[in-house]
Amino acid sequence: MPSPKPNRPQTDSAPALTHRQLGLFRSVMLHGNLSRAAEASNSSQPTLSRELARLEQVLGFDLFDRVRGRLRPTARALALMQEVERSFIGLDQIAQRARELRTLSGSRLRLACLPALAHALVPHALLALARTAPQALVSVQPLESPWLEQALSEQRFDLGLSEASEAPPGVGWQALFEANEVAVLPTSHRLCRKQVLQAQDFEGEHFISLAVNDPYRQAIDSLFSERGVNRLQCLETESAVAICAMVRQGLGVAIVNPLTALECAGSGLEVRPLSVGIPFKICLMLPEIPAPHSLREALVLALQDASRILEKRLQA
Repeated sequence: MPSPKPNRPQTDSAPALTHRQLGLFRSVMLHGNLSRAAEASNSSQPTLSRELARLEQVLGFDLFDRVRGRLRPTARALALMQEVERSFIGLDQIAQRARELRTLSGSRLRLACLPALAHALVPHALLALARTAPQALVSVQPLESPWLEQALSEQRFDLGLSEASEAPPGVGWQALFEANEVAVLPTSHRLCRKQVLQAQDFEGEHFISLAVNDPYRQAIDSLFSERGVNRLQCLETESAVAICAMVRQGLGVAIVNPLTALECAGSGLEVRPLSVGIPFKICLMLPEIPAPHSLREALVLALQDASRILEKRLQA
């Protein structure tokens, strides 16, 4: 068994990292071997091998193990690829925007929203928009906070939907939707016999939680802690949609936002209000763009109409 190769020391005189080297590295990672990567990058295998060797020299560590004539990425290469992909995604977005500006089309309306809203609220608004603008091209990008607010502040989107209580710099803020968190239960669960659930009803229940850093998880945990209610916290996830799927399978009960609960209700999932309110609020964020997209206001009206309809459904 060959001994591991020592890391190559990086000195102050080492050449700088280049975009070409990173592009070739990305091509090898995506295509899996030198021949396909060379073809995709309009290069040759010797050139590719030479550039990879130079990149490894600049970085000071090996990117690939050579196993039976094939390249196998090292753990460091996999970690580096994550950072490289983020950069190339950003470049792709810039290139797309440049093409729009070059053709003066600007037809793509860009909406950023929390992942749960892409599932529960946004489709209703897009249906309304399609009736008035059937040819509209809308790009919906689910993003978590605080990356969502940062992207809006950088004017990478035309509008956004967030849970933030205030807008980031360069962005306008409007209240859009407010309702309370609700309980979700498997259809056969004993608590389905009750119309409104008290905190004490969850004593001893298998409970599926949001992720520990989620503000709603923290509010829910505080509620039960204040009332001395002990739950069996068996599962946790960042996705309210995933929670509803787990509840439907009988893995436990949960408390989630009302929009996701409303969208997932039925087919083995019951929704019940809580006696104590845990507010769930959605706001509309509008970057202060000098020349907003011509359909931005139409989508804003569609989101407002969809929010009012969903609020009425929750009150019914």
